[in-house]
Order: sequence, then C-alpha cells, then structure tokens
Amino acid sequence: MNLHQFRFVQEAVRQDLNLTETAKALFTSQPGVSKAILELESELGIDIFARHGKRLRRITEPGQQVLKSVEVIMREVNNLKRIGEEYSKQDAGTLSIATTHSQARYVLPQPVAQLRRRFPKVNISLHQGTPRQVAQMVLEDQADLGLATESLTHINELVTLPCYEWQHVVVMPSSHPLAQMERLTLEALAAEPLISYHPSFTGRTRIDQAFAARELTPNIVLEAIDADVIKTYVRLGMGVGIVAEMAVRDDPTGGDLVWRPVGQLFGQNVARIAFRRGGYLRGFVYAFAEMLSDRLSRNLIQKAMAGEHPEEYQL
Repeated sequence: MNLHQFRFVQEAVRQDLNLTETAKALFTSQPGVSKAILELESELGIDIFARHGKRLRRITEPGQQVLKSVEVIMREVNNLKRIGEEYSKQDAGTLSIATTHSQARYVLPQPVAQLRRRFPKVNISLHQGTPRQVAQMVLEDQADLGLATESLTHINELVTLPCYEWQHVVVMPSSHPLAQMERLTLEALAAEPLISYHPSFTGRTRIDQAFAARELTPNIVLEAIDADVIKTYVRLGMGVGIVAEMAVRDDPTGGDLVWRPVGQLFGQNVARIAFRRGGYLRGFVYAFAEMLSDRLSRNLIQKAMAGEHPEEYQL
C-alpha cells in the first residue's frame, strides 16, 4: 500500500468514478490509475469499486469503509506537511481562504492586508464560490478555512464558529417613493420589482422565509451573486435592490442611491468561519481568524477543534 494508491482512490470518488477525469486531475495516465487501484484491491483482498467492464460503476460496501480510512490517512498526511512547513519555514507559506464574493469584496480586504503586514512571507489564495462550494473546498482540504453565511452549519466534518452578525438593506434611487418611507414593510417591498441575491447566496433564505411567512410573493426580477451588480441594475431603474449591509456600509453608494436597513423584516444573519475537523492549523491561520473577528481567539478555536462545544459562545 502507498499514498499514490490512496490518492488515486480518493480522486476517483471526487471525479464521480470517471477514470479519465481522475487521470487528468492527477496529471497521470488512465491505465496507471486503473493499475494502482487494482493493486490496492488485490492487496486488501476486496473490491473497492464494482465494475462493468473496465468502467467503475459504484463504491462497494467494503469500499465505503476503505474510503473512510483513506480520508483519515490523507488528512493526517496533509497535517504532517503543514507541521513541517510551519516549523521549517516559520512564518511563511500560503493561507488558502474559501469564501463568497460578498465576503471577499467587502469583509476580507482589511484582515488580509493586516495579515500581510504581520506575516510578509505568507501568501494569500482566495477561492470564491457559492456557500456550498466554500464548504466543499474546506472539506477537500483545498482551503485552510471557509467564510460564508449559508451552508456551513450542520456538516459534521466541519468545525464552525460565528464571526459577526449582519442585516440586509434595501437600496434604491434617492427619488424612489420608498425612500420617503420612515419604516419599510414587507407589503411595500412585495409591490416593487426586486433585485437580490441568488437563492444560495448571502442570506437569501431569510428573505424568502420572511415573505412566505406573510403569504406574500415577491416580484424578483433579477438575481445576482454580486452586490455591485445589483446596485448597477438598481441605477438602471430595473427595481429596488436587497443587499448585505457590508456592501453599502464601507462602500457608500453615492448620492444617486440611498439605503435603508431592513433587519426588522428579514432578521439578523450570522457569518461563520469553518475549519476541517481534525485538521492542523498553522499559527498564521489562528492569527488571521483573530484579525477577522475580535470574538475569535486561538484558545476558542483550539477548544472547538478538539471536540469541545463552546455553547456559551454567542454573538
């Protein structure tokens, strides 16, 4: 048995049992991948995969158990690499962050700049995607940490902690009738063409739930993943925008647009940081988390990673 075999098996599962794509992802040949997997199966005395001809069709029952062990082995191998990097290179390396556009655009610039000042030998790699993709990147060890509002909770393989609360705001031209209302209502918003986030992004779930609870059907005329795009279409007169407050709080919309907080309508959202359970975190990862939120500390994260449940930790 060797790590190459484990890596080939793991990647084959990631590529939906497509050995051609597996070989491409690992920069090797398809026959080489097939041979390595067959050799591992022969050594173990079981079939990890059920086949039809030369094609892999499904993971067998013993194969499921093998994959669990492979995941643990490969995770510990990555931990060993990180330990070696930390102690050989000291404060150097790469911090990989998986996050959504809103977090990357409006929340991360200051902490990232602060990290670079404190750890000038550390490079930062930003991976942007949907909240679900953020979770997957952390799970697959493509990122040291993930930051998002949706999809990070209730995944056993992830350790997640809340960073900060935020609310939605409504953005509209300063001449819009809603701009004259002292307190916006769901009924008033439901009567307008609305431009907001795609359902998988930035707390959109709360928006949909709030309208549904009042048995209202919002007129969503355009969905986007980027608050800047939403504001652009608001300026074009397509409708009223609903965006995260960080998109206007530190990035003023200008005199042509105004914004109104609507936390009373859609509730408060919680942005969360996620780490892979059982992973090894380098010193600058802890430092970055502390820069990201003054509610996070190395001690708190270590307790959570060790399996303790800091239920008393609330925003």
